Amino acid sequence: MKKFWSLFFIMGLVVLMLVACSSDEQSATKDSDETVTTGGEAEGTEATTEGGTIKVGVLASLTGALESYGKQTQKGFELGLEYATDGTMEVAGKKIEVIWEDTETKPEVAVQKATKLLEDDGVDFLVGSSSSGDTLAVLPLAEEYEKIMIVEPAVADSITGSEFNPYIFRTARNSSQDAYAAAAAIAGDGVKIATFAPDYSFGWDGVAAFKTAAEKLGAEIVVEEYADPAATDFTSNLQKIIEAKPDYLFVVWAGANSPWNQIADMKLQENGIKISTGAPDIVALQMMGPLVGMEGFSVYYHTLPQNPVNDWLVEEHKKRHNGEVPDLFTPGGFSAAVAIVEALEKSGGDADGNTLIPLMEGMSFETPKGTMTFRKEDHQALQTMYSIRLEKVDGVDYPVPVLIRELSPEETEPPILN
Repeated sequence: MKKFWSLFFIMGLVVLMLVACSSDEQSATKDSDETVTTGGEAEGTEATTEGGTIKVGVLASLTGALESYGKQTQKGFELGLEYATDGTMEVAGKKIEVIWEDTETKPEVAVQKATKLLEDDGVDFLVGSSSSGDTLAVLPLAEEYEKIMIVEPAVADSITGSEFNPYIFRTARNSSQDAYAAAAAIAGDGVKIATFAPDYSFGWDGVAAFKTAAEKLGAEIVVEEYADPAATDFTSNLQKIIEAKPDYLFVVWAGANSPWNQIADMKLQENGIKISTGAPDIVALQMMGPLVGMEGFSVYYHTLPQNPVNDWLVEEHKKRHNGEVPDLFTPGGFSAAVAIVEALEKSGGDADGNTLIPLMEGMSFETPKGTMTFRKEDHQALQTMYSIRLEKVDGVDYPVPVLIRELSPEETEPPILN
């Protein structure tokens, strides 16, 4: 993956953690080579519908370091298919069959599994993957086999940029959208911002993208501080930031040695410097106690969107998964499923990639995050993001992202890079 942070490159503190899959995972059967089939007959069984079967192959990290992300995508995708088909698991008279493959977050495994899906299973669509590295490795296969691939949740800009091909459509947001959302949340005329990041490509690229977006909005970057990614003492860096007297400190970070506790110890917020970063998934939010009051942005938190699709997702997710709410990547899986059903409805059930491309370019569809639209030029889904503040909420054991305002698809629209 473009390291873990291609998945969430400005999520300042996300530490990879495992989230166990709920024991009531919706009607899936798992065989010995990690293939999971849902929503239709097992391979080799004749479909009962007159129109035949649409096969969807989904690549995800179902084990390993990114397992929690893969499982969130899986739950969302299954619920999205149910929602989009009104529970029939059929579209245009054809049954939908889903075949899951575990990439193990290894690009070479992702290629092997994608080839198996395309050649042995004969899938009509690919979806995936949890890792940008896995996804980039598979993109050429979509073009070679002329199959539509819905990219979810990988975020590397190059997927719809330098490595783009016309069979690729992405419901996941990309890294530049994250940067524009981060800037839109805090930047404005005369706002002074300091940045703090690890001293290697991840940190440099993250700050560069944010800086471009923030300066377009009239903000001034007053100091850029970079620290050894293995460091545990950030006193000198934070002291320079304090001396620069910014209005905000925007942090780009990855790894367990995060600066949050030291930022709290040095009382930056008490000294009038607001902290800003991206709000991560629920497991990582539990580590953000020192940052109550910070302002930043969120890709998704289940209480932020106010629309009927999200209401349905939250309610049904709780029913199916022991009261558990949808997490950061759940709505992305849901949106990918909706996009496939919407496209097939437009084509009358024709899954031919070359038929679908012009139908999907510019296509809008309703998701838990509101209306998404596939931009014609690069097939990136333009979508809503959220300006948030972390607050304490009674009965919740982590800081909760509370909505300041929605960031429209127009505000967070990234540059066309292909």
